Amino acid sequence: MTAQRVVLTGIGVLSSIGNGVDEFTTALREGRCGAGPITLFDSTDFRQQVAHEVTDFEPERWVHNTPLDELGRASQFSIAAARMAMADAGLEPAQLRDRPGLVTVGTTDGEARELDQLVEAEVADGPERLNRNAVRRLPAHRLALSVVRELGLARAVPSVLGTACAAGNYAIGDGLDAVGSGEADYALVGGSDALARRTFAGFSRLGLVASDRCRPFDADREGLLTAEGAGVLLLEPLDSAVARGAHIYAEFLGYGLNCDAHHPTAPDQESVTRCMALALEDAGVKPADVDLVSAHGTGTRTNDVTESRAIRELFEDGPPPTVALKSMLGHSMGAASALGAAASAIALSRGFIPPTVNHRTTDPECGIDCVPNDAVEAPLRVVMNNGLAFGGNNASVVLGRYEEAS
Repeated sequence: MTAQRVVLTGIGVLSSIGNGVDEFTTALREGRCGAGPITLFDSTDFRQQVAHEVTDFEPERWVHNTPLDELGRASQFSIAAARMAMADAGLEPAQLRDRPGLVTVGTTDGEARELDQLVEAEVADGPERLNRNAVRRLPAHRLALSVVRELGLARAVPSVLGTACAAGNYAIGDGLDAVGSGEADYALVGGSDALARRTFAGFSRLGLVASDRCRPFDADREGLLTAEGAGVLLLEPLDSAVARGAHIYAEFLGYGLNCDAHHPTAPDQESVTRCMALALEDAGVKPADVDLVSAHGTGTRTNDVTESRAIRELFEDGPPPTVALKSMLGHSMGAASALGAAASAIALSRGFIPPTVNHRTTDPECGIDCVPNDAVEAPLRVVMNNGLAFGGNNASVVLGRYEEAS
């Protein structure tokens, strides 16, 4: 348990179903799916040619103090989502510049999209003609450093976590520790990844890419769809949020992390169960008190069956509704669990369960209520958000509805 209560007061999101809290919330309620033809690279030679891209993104709206040609797409996403989160929290960068803070961004690929383009340029024109600014965009640490520099957060500590598809939840745990312990007055935490040909090619070669839509927990599932996006959350102490009259989406109650190194790609049921149990223990919450699980839910058979078995093992009296947001958002890698946490907080604050869309028939091996296709109104109190990554990196966070003391 942390010493100070930590709450979420600002959300910044870029996703294939909408940018910003209002668009994102509407899309979650409507069960919108952001899948479409790939436009960001040439996918002609791939059997599957569908992914989830962020549209209507205008970086110049969000990047004011950094030359755009020095930033890769993932770094631009980080800055935009951080600015959104601060604005949503009712804060200006100047209000935080003299205060100790934390900026932690999770990612799977860093600026892999920029690397793709550099390799293409080198093959075409030779290494001596490479664009120097393009080379400078590559280091992964720029995803967090760019936020600090752009916003002038002189006392913030920037860091990037590369724990792949669980990285967003890892970043949230980092922020929860820093703010809860009093080491930081605020934390901007989450994840960012841009769609990259390299990543798409890897999943395609593994035979994990669906041909049209992602259908987690479905008997007709074909696999996942790669995606891009960013989710950045502003965390601060409860006392600070109350004192300035901020809107509180949710309280972060605790988190759990583990790494089993069981297999390069396959999750381990016992380890996933243990990770969720660690999160509940840290949060001081019993399984019976959890109203919703936002699952990792990739739409691959290995993940879906293993994760659902782990959930059933933990929730012995019957699992709560368990949704897979990747059916709407695709798999945005390092951003995935950050977007899941944002959606979980919105669901707690607005009182509804976003659905698992594209659903036909639940796989009997999963045995869960995935809230198929239509959102459900529900007065949620506690939500668990899962992120599972290759190599056995697991991370679960627990969020609770904030209720003002009478």
